[in-house]
Amino acid sequence: MQFKQVGNDYFIHIEKNEKIMNILTQFCVEKGIRNAKISGIGAVKETELGAYDTVAKEYIRKPFNDVWELISFEGNVTLKDGEPFVHAHVVLSNHDMNTKGGHLFESTVAAVGEFFLREFDNAAHRELNPDVGLPCICLEKRFDLS
Repeated sequence: MQFKQVGNDYFIHIEKNEKIMNILTQFCVEKGIRNAKISGIGAVKETELGAYDTVAKEYIRKPFNDVWELISFEGNVTLKDGEPFVHAHVVLSNHDMNTKGGHLFESTVAAVGEFFLREFDNAAHRELNPDVGLPCICLEKRFDLS
């Protein structure tokens, strides 16, 4: 992995055969990044995606082992149990230009992984929401529309 920092922005190159979620999480731990926005593109393999079943309150998981274009990676970083937690969704495209998308559990870079991380000061963190069944973002202000 290589990176360049300018202010609160990081351009991160995750290299061939490196695991994206693992690298991004470790990067945030080492740099002390608590809250951030992440986006990225590249080519990936050995990918596991998921979709959350709101009734069963569990993820449906599917592996995609072939090489895919990573055409969109959107995610954020918040603290979960006091540690940086990367939450990301992706859209992948195969060689027939068919797409798949969902929650990203993990993926390995097949050629290149180019990511942009913008760190920001905030106290956003995650706590388990029993109604949803997931650790959801908690922010400092609430806006009531009722």
